[in-house]
Amino acid sequence: MSAQFNGLLPSGNVYGGVSYAQLTNVTNQQSYKGWNASFEALPFVRFPRLGVVIDGGGFYRLGETQYDIAGGPRLSANMGKWRPFVHGMAGLRYITSSGLTYRPLLVDFGGGVDYKLWFKNFSWRLQGDYMQSHYASAYQRDYRTSTGIVWRF
Repeated sequence: MSAQFNGLLPSGNVYGGVSYAQLTNVTNQQSYKGWNASFEALPFVRFPRLGVVIDGGGFYRLGETQYDIAGGPRLSANMGKWRPFVHGMAGLRYITSSGLTYRPLLVDFGGGVDYKLWFKNFSWRLQGDYMQSHYASAYQRDYRTSTGIVWRF
């Protein structure tokens, strides 16, 4: 019954795509390009819309590199070929800037939508996230958008 109920997502998915982000380097808001990837499992038979996700990303700019990894719950719905979702995650951020390295905690709230493609078990994803961390005596409030391919299994 779970697989039937979740027509777009039988038991999980893997996502890979490109990202664009507005990230704060201490106090300066800057644009970054990079990648985003995630793995989602739907382990709860009684709650087929509730998944567990691990999300990672890398962002690059001249002289700066940033990697994020976070995990948490994702709530989704199935609406024909569309699958909207929201998630809340926590994790770590790894930042290298001007020879200095920071490893602050990360909180990520976001959502998006998957659109089922005509290829069996594939969807296209649009996703947006608000990410917050604290390092170098300042809060960083960042935004990320991603798009890419999803393989459902």
